[in-house]
Amino acid sequence: MRQSQLFTKTSKTSPKDEVSKNALLLIRAGYTYKVMPGVYAYTPLGLMVLEKIKQIVREEMNAIGGQELIMTNLQRKDTWESTGRWSDEAVDVWFKTKLQDGTELGLAWSHEEAIMEMIQRFVESYKDLPVSVYQFQTKLRNELRAKSGIMRGREFVMKDMYSLHATEADMDQYYDQVIEAYKKIYARLGLGNETYITFASGGAFTKFSHEFQTLCDAGEDVLYVNADKTVAVNEEVLDDASAQLGVDKNTLVPMKSAEVGNIFKFGTEKSDKMHIVYKDREGKQQPIYLASYGIGITRAMGVIVEKLADEKGLVWPESVAPFRVHLLSLDANEQAEAIYESLTRAGIETIYDDRSVNAGEKFADSDLLGIPYHVVIGKRSLESKKAEVKHRQTKKTEEVSFSELIDYLQP
Repeated sequence: MRQSQLFTKTSKTSPKDEVSKNALLLIRAGYTYKVMPGVYAYTPLGLMVLEKIKQIVREEMNAIGGQELIMTNLQRKDTWESTGRWSDEAVDVWFKTKLQDGTELGLAWSHEEAIMEMIQRFVESYKDLPVSVYQFQTKLRNELRAKSGIMRGREFVMKDMYSLHATEADMDQYYDQVIEAYKKIYARLGLGNETYITFASGGAFTKFSHEFQTLCDAGEDVLYVNADKTVAVNEEVLDDASAQLGVDKNTLVPMKSAEVGNIFKFGTEKSDKMHIVYKDREGKQQPIYLASYGIGITRAMGVIVEKLADEKGLVWPESVAPFRVHLLSLDANEQAEAIYESLTRAGIETIYDDRSVNAGEKFADSDLLGIPYHVVIGKRSLESKKAEVKHRQTKKTEEVSFSELIDYLQP
């Protein structure tokens, strides 16, 4: 892509109504546009990052038998009344609306009840179980305090998966598979070393849950971790968790963290209330076991920014960067054009800064945009027939001959 054709522009100034690093940098670099507190639009650059994150999640969900679908955002009132979660006292983040005939509808904040209702159309016996389905969808939650940029929004993209089982043992086994899949996801996102599976409150879902928390100074949670980092507990359930896990809370160290995932075991609670059953081997009706698994896609993007950005701008891991290479032309247009064409033909994702601006502005914008490899073609390059290649994350710079550049930059 030619940078001159990109409709977004970088900004040297920070928005006055933002304080979080992720919001400041993403807006300045042109990845997001703020519509209102907790509501952000994603430009082509931002969408590229989100799609890379989604693809990583998709691959790991497919690897454990997940089937992708998309459910409706409009939800019937009676679907949620059956379990008591339509009430604002039970769930305080509903956005609700009405049809022209006065019929009340909800704008989905989650889909446990909805998937149970849908699945009864397709599951009759034990032979039809287990089932695991997931989606990527824009969720709407009426958060009292939308803050921390895209790390806590009223409108956000989420991956939610639901698994349905004939037995508790089968649910437990699959739940453990999802935990391992989530570990792989966060490792691929560049967050694996500092992301912990955490004992936490289930909030409006269940009494307890497991969260995936990434150590982060901008996070809203406090995580208590033991010395060898094998136990992590959310502060809000510290006393209960200490009793259940058999650990002395006084031996745990508090650390700031941000939630990047949350998983729940509902068991038969939903099917009991909604009267959704299957026939076992003896032909007897049995309730279906349900578990739910979420990952905030936009939130993960925000946490990546908070963890990896530096004083000059964004620093994207190669796995989620919108482009692999940022090619900068400094008065060497013909050679830079030829290299751009070669990189493109080789399938190397490249954004080419072909703008008529000074070198300093190009370098500053390149650092702000955070593309993993910066390739500079200037007058010196024409003499040496070598490009200057800078690694954005390590800041290491080296010269690579034009003839070896493609091989050097291949993933």
